[in-house]
Amino acid sequence: MPNRIINTLDARLNKFGILVVDDTPANLEVMGETLSLANYDVSAVTSGKRALKQLQHEIPSLILLDIQMPEMDGFETCEKIKANPNTADIPIIFITALSDTESIVKGFSLGAVDYITKPFKEKELLARVQTHLKLYVLNEYLEEQVDNRTAELQIALEQVHQSKLQLVQHEKMSALGNLVSGVAHEINNPLGFLNGSISNAKEYLGDFLDYLELYQKNHPPVSPNLQEKASEIDLDYLLEDFPNLLDSMKTAIDRIQNISTSLRTFSRADTQNKTQANIRDGLDSTLLILKYRLKAKEYRPAIQIVKEYGDLPLVDCFLGQLNQVFMNILANAIDMFDEVAHQLDLEYLKTNPQIITIQTQNNHENNSIEIRIKDNGKGMTPEVKEKAFEYLFTTKVVGKGTGLGLAIAHQIITEKHGGSLSIKSELGKGTEFIICLPI
Repeated sequence: MPNRIINTLDARLNKFGILVVDDTPANLEVMGETLSLANYDVSAVTSGKRALKQLQHEIPSLILLDIQMPEMDGFETCEKIKANPNTADIPIIFITALSDTESIVKGFSLGAVDYITKPFKEKELLARVQTHLKLYVLNEYLEEQVDNRTAELQIALEQVHQSKLQLVQHEKMSALGNLVSGVAHEINNPLGFLNGSISNAKEYLGDFLDYLELYQKNHPPVSPNLQEKASEIDLDYLLEDFPNLLDSMKTAIDRIQNISTSLRTFSRADTQNKTQANIRDGLDSTLLILKYRLKAKEYRPAIQIVKEYGDLPLVDCFLGQLNQVFMNILANAIDMFDEVAHQLDLEYLKTNPQIITIQTQNNHENNSIEIRIKDNGKGMTPEVKEKAFEYLFTTKVVGKGTGLGLAIAHQIITEKHGGSLSIKSELGKGTEFIICLPI
């Protein structure tokens, strides 16, 4: 990018306003002071309702939005901002103390560009604000130039789009990956302690039961009080069932450890070089992240997942990026099912379930593997299918989609992996995404 454009962007950064929304005055004061010292024009309000009212009179370039607020939380505020055409394009960064994956994913699905956890670090806050303001200003600058530039600018604009896709991809996967990896790491230590403690408890219990049995043989209970207490607590059943209880606890811990492993697989950071990976692990870890969205809702039954995994070799790939492709395609299918479900009767959906089928297979002719993700939803029109991978194209309502998901997925598969991503779809008969990766 020419230096004059960079200088123009840097010069304009401090001329744009930032709206800070937080119900805690102390947080507003700290963030306001931090941003003001960096020469940003800062406005602050203490609720979502006041933020919406403020936006009627003044449009900022960036919004820092707290999630946990009374009356109207940050998620609802974000939805209303994105639903208004006048404010839909304002980048929103969530400020949150929440650290669960569901909240972070929900924030991104509502259109947020980033999140910062409390307590925040001043350098991180300023760096993220500057990054997204630069993107905002860059987007505005290019839009101003499109009207009076020639085909040469169109080529330059396409290059900027590709750079922006890479930046958005990196920011989202970095934020989500760090969060998921951190959660998995944090639960491993207490899990290890519980696992060892239960093993020791089973050993101790075995010794105790052996001793108790030997004691009862040599000293049969003659006291009525002891016999009455044994009957009251059903001693025989207790001694029989307690080891089973410990086994059940051990099974539950093993399940949590499997979940932790899947989380770490999903968030695996990519290196500069490809590494050999099991595609099945990536698919399963992505499904785990989306499990909460597949569950039954009041307006639809649970979305069914059908796995038809073939035996695949390890593939040289950037697994973290492939997981993002799987995430985008599966999340789009779930969004579509939710939209359709609101238009159909619940009893009809119970007898005609919504299904996502995932198939993997070898393609020996092309020395490649195929991953097919198919839904039995409403399908696409030929016009929508043709534009599906275009930058910023979306069929979702304002605030529900950015038009970046499938564009990023296509870029990852074709440019990063030298593969192909195609669509088979027919209106009323569902949609199938076909990912082809060289071995």
